[in-house]
Parts: sequence; C-alpha cells; structure tokens
Amino acid sequence: MPGANERALEKAKALPADALILDLEDAVAPDAKEAARERVCAAAASGEYGRREVTIRVNGLDTEWHDADLRAAAQAGPAAVVVPKVNSAHDVHNIERALELGGAPDHTAIWAMVETPVAMLHAEEIAAASERLTVLVMGTNDLAKELHAEFVPGRAPLLGGLSLCLLAARATGKVILDGVYNDVKDVEGFKAECLQGRQFGFDGKTLIHPGQIEPCNEVFSPSEAEIEQSRKIIAAFEEAKAEGRGVVTVDGRMIENLHVDNAQRILALAEAFTA
Repeated sequence: MPGANERALEKAKALPADALILDLEDAVAPDAKEAARERVCAAAASGEYGRREVTIRVNGLDTEWHDADLRAAAQAGPAAVVVPKVNSAHDVHNIERALELGGAPDHTAIWAMVETPVAMLHAEEIAAASERLTVLVMGTNDLAKELHAEFVPGRAPLLGGLSLCLLAARATGKVILDGVYNDVKDVEGFKAECLQGRQFGFDGKTLIHPGQIEPCNEVFSPSEAEIEQSRKIIAAFEEAKAEGRGVVTVDGRMIENLHVDNAQRILALAEAFTA
C-alpha cells in the first residue's frame, strides 16, 4: 500500500489480506518521503488493522532515506520491516543493529527482499544471518531486470533464482513469499502464477492490487478435498499406531511419516485461513 496515500492506508483496514506492506520506497515520490514516513509509522502503531500483520517497507540501504526510515520504523514497532535489495548477511546484520539501536521491540521482524543475482547466490547465508529475519520476499521485477530477462508465462528465466531462494528458506526454516504479478487486469494469468508459486512451495504471494487478494487466497487455501484427505491420513495413521501395525494405507496408497507431517501442515493452514 502506498505510504503517501492516506485513503489507501484507510482502505487497507478492511482488506482480506494476511499482511500489509505500507510502502515508503517505490510507491512514494522523493519529495513525499518524510510525510509518508510519519503517516506510515503512525498507521503501523495505531493497532487499527486487526489481525493483519502490518509491515513497513523502508527505502534501500544505499539511499539517503534508509537510516531515518529504520529509526522511525523501530519506534513504530510494526510486525516487520521490509528491506529492499538485501544482498548479504552483512546487510542483515546492519539492519538488525539499526533496529536494536532504534529501540525496536522483539516482535519486529526483518523481511528481506531478495531481488538481485548476488542475493540469489547468497540466499542461504542471508536467510541464516539472524533470528530476527523471518521472511524472504522475492523481488522478481528487479531480478528480471538484472538478468536482462523477458517476462514470459511460466517465468522460465527466473526459475533458477526462485529455486535457490526456496531451498534457502526451507534449509533455514524461514517463510518465503513469491514476487508480484504486474498485469492487474490479467486475472487468469495471475491465478496461473499463484498456482505455480504454490506448487513450487511458496508460502504466499506479494500483491500490488486489492483485486488480486481473492484469487490469491483461493489458490493458496487448502481445498475441501485436501482437508478431507489430510484428516483421513492422520486418522488412519493414529489407528494403525494404536493397533501396533507398521503398515498404513489410505485409498490404496502407502502412508509414511512425511505424509502425516504434510497432512498436519495442511490442516494447520486450513485453521489459519478459517480464523
């Protein structure tokens, strides 16, 4: 949500999104940066956004606004500070130090945007650099620019970078969010990319328009069939364990611990979406 737009910040209070990124970077003109910073920090500290995670995206580390943004965000105490173009563990350490010096509460996490070839190649060390870093956010527009890649259906030019970052997130136990889809009028293309992201293993997707929220929620929510199958798997496994049986099958398929773990994850997601 653009931090300079008071109407947008007000509208965000009613959006059915899991998290909000109140933006001080690309969506704000240079001459509006300071006013937007005050407005966004007040919004983040207001407690008026319900259960949504409210985050603040600051300007990049190499900009004149970065330090002041971090100090103000630390005082506001949002759920997280989103930092663009994080390229190394050293960057993460500097962000963490600045937040601590600014008095950020323990609950204010770091969401690192990874959007350059350097970040792709150092994704694991970035993800592992700090316990305060909880989320990797794919910056696919900037990554495509840096690669001199074309935007094509299926995102073949970006799949190497996406895979590296997914591996890094899973290896370090961090959440990872897919990048944005630029054509807000192309609903079918957007849904197809959401499905690709879910199939890859992303935990969610970053959005640039309220109209993208409903189809994104639909794709990333477990279906009724998945929920029912997960319940059957867990019930069959518990029954076999109680009876001392070592072999478990559901609908003719062998069930192992990994299937049970995945079923539990799906049910937990379903409960979260219902809430």
